Amino acid sequence: MGLIMSYALPDDLINIENEVAWKDRDNPKTLYGMISRTVQKFPNHDAVSYQIFSGPKDKAETFSWKELFDKTTQAANMFRALGVHETDVVAYVLPNSNETLLSLLGGAVSGIVAPINPLLDVKQIAAILRETNAKVVVTLKAFPKTDVCQKTAEAVALAPNVHTVLEVDLLRYLTPPKSWIVPLIRPKSNVQHSAKVIDFNQLLSQQNLTLDFEDIQKDRVAAYFHTGGTTGMPKVAQHKYSGLVYNGWLGAKLIFSEDDNIICPLPLFHVFASHVIIMGAISSGAHVVFPTPQGYRGEGVFDNFWKLVERWKITFIITVPTAVSQLMQRPVDADVSSIKTAFSGSAPMPTELFRRFEEATGVEVIEGYGLTEATCLVSCNPPLGSKRIGSVGYQFPYTDVKIVKEENGKLKECAVDEVGEVCISNPGVFDGSTYTDQDKNKDLYYKKKYLRTGDLGRVDADQFLWITGRAKDLIIRGGHNIDPAIIEEALLGHDAVAFAGAIGQPDAYSGELPCTYVELVDGAEISEAELLEYANENIKEPGAKPKHLEVLDELPKTAVGKVFKPDLRKMAITRVYNEALLAKQTDAKVTAVEDNKKLGLTAKVHGAASDEEIGAALQDFAGAWERA
Repeated sequence: MGLIMSYALPDDLINIENEVAWKDRDNPKTLYGMISRTVQKFPNHDAVSYQIFSGPKDKAETFSWKELFDKTTQAANMFRALGVHETDVVAYVLPNSNETLLSLLGGAVSGIVAPINPLLDVKQIAAILRETNAKVVVTLKAFPKTDVCQKTAEAVALAPNVHTVLEVDLLRYLTPPKSWIVPLIRPKSNVQHSAKVIDFNQLLSQQNLTLDFEDIQKDRVAAYFHTGGTTGMPKVAQHKYSGLVYNGWLGAKLIFSEDDNIICPLPLFHVFASHVIIMGAISSGAHVVFPTPQGYRGEGVFDNFWKLVERWKITFIITVPTAVSQLMQRPVDADVSSIKTAFSGSAPMPTELFRRFEEATGVEVIEGYGLTEATCLVSCNPPLGSKRIGSVGYQFPYTDVKIVKEENGKLKECAVDEVGEVCISNPGVFDGSTYTDQDKNKDLYYKKKYLRTGDLGRVDADQFLWITGRAKDLIIRGGHNIDPAIIEEALLGHDAVAFAGAIGQPDAYSGELPCTYVELVDGAEISEAELLEYANENIKEPGAKPKHLEVLDELPKTAVGKVFKPDLRKMAITRVYNEALLAKQTDAKVTAVEDNKKLGLTAKVHGAASDEEIGAALQDFAGAWERA
């Protein structure tokens, strides 16, 4: 079939939607039904490949669709045998591997799967295990250079509902001499819990190749995904089969075919990899390649990336702006003629980065928008036709986007190009029950069915959606959401600190980096360096440690005494942009930052330098600037 890519204009998407109502489409009711259809069509086609090392000739393990289907069946049977039924939870705390994918699919077939970011600290992992009431946890067997096993053991000790831990041993992916050495240097795991510990693959191999239980043909919750960095009780979003099917259907209808090879160095605890790419592959029969347990963060991945593209004849690159920035620092040293396009999500991409990537590869980057709370996909720039760099494209079929703002205590819909809160209705939105904690669903919907995203945006006259900011104040560092409360609460633990306000300051590589402003208690004396050291000691999440800390006489506040963060953002933009202008010896200075209706926070630049010189100094930042 080759390239699907079936839309260029909004009318193309409207026509697809008008073909038939979503409920009347011939879609499978369950995830197992999705995989069953694919294996019937393409049993011998490659489904997934995984290599533990990044070299273009390193050992890889590939499953055909028939093999993946069989192993998914075995995984589902294994979890069911361990007492996981439709409303029970299998959690996994894993880097990427083929076993991670089997845990995702098998967990969602037998019960509810709950992927957990292995980079979280012990308390956060434990909080998610308790919030989801997980019975079974899949994690790594103790392995050199990783503490995932130890962290999970400590978290399980704090989650009494977990009765079984299944361990995945990465040793099987190694070849001599590494495979000889690992058993000799394997760290000792200090198990501190009462759960039974079983070898994942050993138990898997004992299971039947046909499903031991009925795959009941009805929609239900199949996955729990936690949102970004959290303190205390995390927010956990509920995803139904219908949401997974919808994301898969979009992939197969608009983007992928069975002839595609997709490289996805993103983690399987994130919806971009698990729902957009895996479900898209399941629906279309495409082949997904996962390089290294850490994906883009894995050793040598950036250095070997183009050679991996050549090895696997990659047609689609799945990426985020921070990864693109890194890739552009390496030569394109391989045959990349197989690439059709690159999809980027998670954070806005600077225009200059677009240009550099397209120049280096001859491939266009397509930006889209999705969020965990909506099971993921919302909109995407058209693969065909003209794109608007900086926008997130057109809304997908069966997705309805409303832009609303509060006026006189009521929500009203915005006009064209008017900025308001982005609200979404589509088959991925579980209206009324987005989060497991019902209290968090209060006031979360416009007209009872449109999910209020907390993102600010606008729709232009040509129906392109633009995200202009976030009402939620999350700091997005390289696509990773950081709750500012993590930073603020840590600093407020110091006797000298009266108020703290954490925001994301612009960064050329990560999009945003944590930055903190502090107001001291009257009479207190402490240096910024001492406070920064204190923050670094007391903030457990590595990505949340602030890169800049500044003490102000008084933080800007609202009438009710809350720290007013827009003013802090303006201060940070001014400082960072001026540092960048100075570094390039540009005769220009940011004199103010204003809230532009269309562009969001915009730096006003004054000086004798030309537009080209100013643009060159600020080109790697996602934010806007204009002449003062």
